[in-house]
Amino acid sequence: MTTPQRLKDLAPDRIKAAIAADPRLIVPIGTCDPHGPHLPIGCDTLLVERLADDLSAEFGMLRAPTVEYGVSADAARGHPRSGSVRKKTLHLLLNDLLSSWEHAGIREFILLTANGDDAHREALATVMTAAARVRVVDACAANVTGLIAGPDGWLCGGEADTSLMLYLAPHLVDMRLAEQYTPDTTNRRPGTWGWPRANRDVQRSPAAVGATAASGAALYDHIRARIAHRIVAASGTPN
Repeated sequence: MTTPQRLKDLAPDRIKAAIAADPRLIVPIGTCDPHGPHLPIGCDTLLVERLADDLSAEFGMLRAPTVEYGVSADAARGHPRSGSVRKKTLHLLLNDLLSSWEHAGIREFILLTANGDDAHREALATVMTAAARVRVVDACAANVTGLIAGPDGWLCGGEADTSLMLYLAPHLVDMRLAEQYTPDTTNRRPGTWGWPRANRDVQRSPAAVGATAASGAALYDHIRARIAHRIVAASGTPN
């Protein structure tokens, strides 16, 4: 297929036929978190939405509407820039959604996220179904060594994040602000992180400054291929 199979765009008979052909469903789960002053707060959501569309088109799987909010440690600390739900809320929402989709015939769920918050991950990992398989896939668990110039790997708002956004949504990135921003190197992805602190006293180039759209394209292709391999391998389908 060349176009994503978006659940919200399909009539009931087409959904029924799609489930009969492939009873899997990709569920993209975004966040509303700050990633530095130069990036949109929805950059994780933009990433998982693009991945969900591309994987749906590649494998002919249905793709659910995006769950726009996740669990954010920043929001819990009162940062107005974030939008968050509690772990229990996200867990219950996904339980209800997956239950309804399982009743309709879905037999495997791919929960696609890009949030390393421990509570967010736990909410996804503990979702229950009657019999369907649930796979939680973290788009930011990929090893980025060799794909970005800097040595810091996944820093929230750093080179990898910024490169991805320069590739996926360049009109939403303000690199003038990136030049004045240094992420806190104690806050790495994947894992728990908060709002990375700008540190004007650190005598090194900000992590985001080395970001390019070309490295973002290579990084995105790497992430997509890794997830595609996991989906195909898990289902026993030949490459």
